[in-house]
Amino acid sequence: MNAAPNKKANGKAETLLSVEAVSLSFGGVKAIRDVSFDIKKGEIRAIIGPNGAGKTSMLNVINGFYHPQEGTITYKGKTRNQMRPHVAASQGIARTFQNVALFKGMTTLDNIMSGRALRMKCNIFWQMLYYGPAKKEELEHREFVEKIIDFLEIQHIRRIPVGKLPYGLQKRVELGRALAMEPDLLLLDEPMAGMNLEEKEDMCRFVVDVSEQYGTTIALIEHDMGVVMDLADRVVVLDYGRKIADGTPKQVQNNQDVIDAYLGVSHD
Repeated sequence: MNAAPNKKANGKAETLLSVEAVSLSFGGVKAIRDVSFDIKKGEIRAIIGPNGAGKTSMLNVINGFYHPQEGTITYKGKTRNQMRPHVAASQGIARTFQNVALFKGMTTLDNIMSGRALRMKCNIFWQMLYYGPAKKEELEHREFVEKIIDFLEIQHIRRIPVGKLPYGLQKRVELGRALAMEPDLLLLDEPMAGMNLEEKEDMCRFVVDVSEQYGTTIALIEHDMGVVMDLADRVVVLDYGRKIADGTPKQVQNNQDVIDAYLGVSHD
């Protein structure tokens, strides 16, 4: 990848989110086991591990899709053990998904506009009339969305239904919808999955630009180790729901437990 790494995180940076001794089970299956780590404000934090390691489950805990049986999440200084997804969204947590979750019959513009829903103040009556304050508000939101479209270089597909777009562009539209929420913390679940090399390079560039230009804190799951080494300030590694390493990309890359996990070596 050609994207320059973003190295803003340091030991003195403010902690935006802290995961403390979180455990999550589904019946007898333990998806997450006593995991703790933090995310510093302004950094790109990678969560990696083999398939089934608990990575997506951890993102689901952070934004309230799952509620852990044990442990707490501290976000912006407030500690909680449960949060609903709509509350997480209202407090500045946005995410994308492994499988693209867009409104396939709607255009690129309208999909990204849907990310502004929580920012709209006029009630549904005014919105139906599309008059007065509602019209003024929508024009302001549309202007914001147009800036995102320019930022992501997707002007040429703004009026095309997303179901007709290639996969790489759909991923970019989903990123745009998340950015439309103006998040403080952006959760990216395998943003480069299924992409060719050129699409990955484009997405890497946009992730770095989101961090640098918007000042957004990013936590991402990614299987491409080249991408992780290029983008991440720090990396936490999960294996069978447990944390086995946490540190800089170089530290993690040279960690024997991480090497064994990716090679499938048993270490009971």
